[in-house]
Amino acid sequence: MSTYVYGITARSHPALPEGMTGVGEPARTVRVLTAGELAAVVSDAPEDLRPKRRDLLAHQNVLAEAGAAGCVLPMRFGSVATDDDAVTQVLDERAEHYAERLRELDGKVEYNVKATHVEEAVLHLVMAENADVRTLAEANRRSGGGGYDDKIRLGEMVAAAVKAKEAEDAGQVESLLAPGAAAVSVGPESTGWLLNVSFLVPRDSAENFLATVEQVRKDRPHLDLRVNGPLPPYSFVEPGPAQPAGRAAGADAGAQ
Repeated sequence: MSTYVYGITARSHPALPEGMTGVGEPARTVRVLTAGELAAVVSDAPEDLRPKRRDLLAHQNVLAEAGAAGCVLPMRFGSVATDDDAVTQVLDERAEHYAERLRELDGKVEYNVKATHVEEAVLHLVMAENADVRTLAEANRRSGGGGYDDKIRLGEMVAAAVKAKEAEDAGQVESLLAPGAAAVSVGPESTGWLLNVSFLVPRDSAENFLATVEQVRKDRPHLDLRVNGPLPPYSFVEPGPAQPAGRAAGADAGAQ
């Protein structure tokens, strides 16, 4: 039977609660595999695993329970190895790397920040900041809306100005939040977001980081900022001893 991997810890990590269960229907019993100074939190892998809400929550709950007792390198939802031996073999082969990651991530959590423009607000801002756009818009208004070519030109100018504003805002938000983080990971580009960045934040300074986010919101009302966290530091762990079998649950696919 294949092995589902939740995360990697130190062998000295406190024991998990007896009878703890994870993904699957019925839920599979969680157990621990050890290799050298490392351990992997695993269970048997269900057949035809899909990112259903119940299993997404089960995956996150196992990590939350394990993480409450010490540092865990979280694997993304659906990480499945061929068997237990495959897991322990990778723990042996990459022992130095995982030990370094456990030291680096100890006491830290992930906050994912996404941003998009509030459409009406950013259009007003673009008009206020761009004299050429204002001039053409006013000329079109005085002529009863402007001709076809003038309308097309205005639309293209506004679109270009908004796109430039997206890049500017993304850079500014990241630069304002980065000083409060130990590391930064830029997420994949996706439609609708001008910013998708994860920040590795020490637990004891998370309050200050969130206060900075609120200040950015206050100073830039044309931005819609969305924060997901605290999360296990998914974005700061390289692929583990298993391959994702389904859509990942992390900064972008948590069970909210």
